Amino acid sequence: MKTLFLVRHAKSSRDDPSLPDRERPLDDRGRQDAPEMGRCLAGGKVKPDQIVSSPAVRALTTAQLIADELGYERKDIVIDDRLYASSADALLAVIRALDKKLGSVMLFGHNPEFTDLAHRLSGEITDMPTCAVARFRFDTKAWEDVGEITPAKVTLDSPKK
Repeated sequence: MKTLFLVRHAKSSRDDPSLPDRERPLDDRGRQDAPEMGRCLAGGKVKPDQIVSSPAVRALTTAQLIADELGYERKDIVIDDRLYASSADALLAVIRALDKKLGSVMLFGHNPEFTDLAHRLSGEITDMPTCAVARFRFDTKAWEDVGEITPAKVTLDSPKK
């Protein structure tokens, strides 16, 4: 089994228009929602083998806040530029190249590409609001199969649920 989590960054601030897009921080709601989602995941005994984040401040901060709740060391978060300003195809390439030893991986990034990929993997998902967590379980031993086979189970959770 392989479990893939796609996590859209929490609500970000647009208060400082002089900040480059990559530097936008979370707003108050985002700083509240991310730990809340982390606690929900921890309550479900989620233990990712690897967390990979976009380098954008809002995505990385979301990853760090959720990692804290999961007991995952912040220093172990992998930052991958390919998760920023990407596409569903590029994200799929990242996933398919994951080490086969990893059973559970959590990616942190952005819309529209996260919603596009989630919808491609399962037509059930048509929107990923901020801080949403889409979970896909695949009955396979190879990450290369993701996108080629139908997930055995799909869930979507968000702070508003």
